[in-house]
Amino acid sequence: MNLLRTAFRLVSPPGRSARLSILIFHRVLAQPDPLQPHEPDARRFSELLGWLKDWFTILPLDAAIPRLIDGSLPARAAAITFDDGYADNHDVALPLLKAHGLPATFFIATGHLDGGAMWNDRIIESVRTLSADAIRLDDVPGLPATAPVQLPARSLTERRAAIDFLLQQLKYLEPESRLEAVAAIAARNRTQCPGDLMMSSGQVKAMAHAGMGIGAHTATHPILARLDERSARTEVCTSKSFLETLLGEPVRYFAYPNGKPDLDYTARDAAIVRDAGFTAAFSTAWGATRPGDDLFQLPRFTAWDTQRRAFGTRMLRNLAFTTPQRARS
Repeated sequence: MNLLRTAFRLVSPPGRSARLSILIFHRVLAQPDPLQPHEPDARRFSELLGWLKDWFTILPLDAAIPRLIDGSLPARAAAITFDDGYADNHDVALPLLKAHGLPATFFIATGHLDGGAMWNDRIIESVRTLSADAIRLDDVPGLPATAPVQLPARSLTERRAAIDFLLQQLKYLEPESRLEAVAAIAARNRTQCPGDLMMSSGQVKAMAHAGMGIGAHTATHPILARLDERSARTEVCTSKSFLETLLGEPVRYFAYPNGKPDLDYTARDAAIVRDAGFTAAFSTAWGATRPGDDLFQLPRFTAWDTQRRAFGTRMLRNLAFTTPQRARS
């Protein structure tokens, strides 16, 4: 028997001693993107699915969560999830999942469907479509006074560094201020964002009809911890009601945008999600979950290694990690 599979079974036996590994992805690109080297392309994702299928018993969340609750998970239980709602989830990831016979759940930021775009992608595309050798930042609102007036963008290395800098500087601005800054960067540098990065409503329906799970991920992907309670509740409930109307069925699962406990969401937000009628919610804290854990702060983790043994070893370490961080009351 495969040694890693044996190790996974020892750490996660069946029944009440089981642990559930929940993997998280965002995009699966048709081809590698030099500006986003961390995002898997189709070949890489298919390879990962092969490894996961060999090591784990992959369950849909609709099966995994009830079995987590009643203590009947199989050995080496795992689930696959995606966040945000990118069009390549439908165009690239879905055919590969079907080819491998594996289920997944897709958490959708509903306000960006049908031609919208995430703010971070607007930054990436501004850098990608830049025709000059530098990115102008003069008079961009929201940036600190110490920010440079321009960022070099001659080489791939400089463009990656520019993206990292801008994402870091803008991530925790208030939503309106962040959108204003992103629009100013695009205007000053005469760049555009494609209108087909996110799924259409029809593609979300097609994912559900193909047997994939659909979950909510707020409407506009804000950092919930930065919102007042009323605004946070609106974001959570709007995404749920939109998807339930679109699909004609209950939406039971929610993923927190960004997902770091106490930084991106709080115990208040977990209570909002519970009160909205969800069955479970998912963070991006490391670790695997066990029966009895807080259903509204379930951890997710995907190893970033490119080699099979290293990837499997890191997944094993995460599976053995028993105290994932949770938002404090």
